[in-house]
Amino acid sequence: MSELSLWICPVCGGILTESEKFLKCPKNHSFDKARSGYVNLLPVSQKHAKLPGDNPEMVRARRDFLGKNYYQHLQNTLCQTVKTYLLPGGSLLDAGCGEGYYTKKICDSLPENAVCYGVDISKTAADFAARADKRTHYAVGSVFHLPVSDDSFAMLISVFAPYCGTEFYRVLKVGSYFIMVIPSALHLWELKQAVYDKPYENQVKDYHLENFRFLEKISCEQKIFLDNSQDIQNLFQMTPYAYRTGSQERERMQALQTLEVQTAFEILIYQKEA
Repeated sequence: MSELSLWICPVCGGILTESEKFLKCPKNHSFDKARSGYVNLLPVSQKHAKLPGDNPEMVRARRDFLGKNYYQHLQNTLCQTVKTYLLPGGSLLDAGCGEGYYTKKICDSLPENAVCYGVDISKTAADFAARADKRTHYAVGSVFHLPVSDDSFAMLISVFAPYCGTEFYRVLKVGSYFIMVIPSALHLWELKQAVYDKPYENQVKDYHLENFRFLEKISCEQKIFLDNSQDIQNLFQMTPYAYRTGSQERERMQALQTLEVQTAFEILIYQKEA
């Protein structure tokens, strides 16, 4: 049995009809579902690398770290925030969902009639997410070219993912909510102190976003204790620091056996303006 989805065809922009094994648009462009359940809606023209997004090692590191619930305090606070703002039966999109740690928990906390979608540019991440979460609809796609219909979602969330205001505005209904999670200034400060000669605070930008009305900020902070080197390495691997750290600093990180570190997040809530 087929049903209309909120996905759109990346070739022609037509609405995709979803069946058990594939999605198809009115012009007969067809996209097979992977065995895990996600669909690849990222055209070659939007790829800037052979394997865009986080590589398999980074995705596994994040999955293993988050799987130990070090960030459960953020997960719980985010779930409660979504339930506060999402109207009953509303549709939700996680733009840059990664391996689905937050997406699945949020979706599981919502009533059965809520519709949840997740998009990530990493095929490995989308595969991991779909394997763990059969309720949410997952696709490989770019947050800069979201493969979803205009004005189709009651809420969009973005957790440590790239921001694309024009696309987020396009896919949200008027009056709907956008929730963005960012690290605050002293997030992972003790890790930086242990690794770098001159640690620096995270830059927190002005909260103003064009076409969105800022409603509130929710702070979520907690110290966590990592009692083994593998968890410390996984934490480091899932941060942007992994891209730009030299060999000497990496050796310092790999030598750490335990670490107590501050986690500090900001949950920012916006509403789409007319």
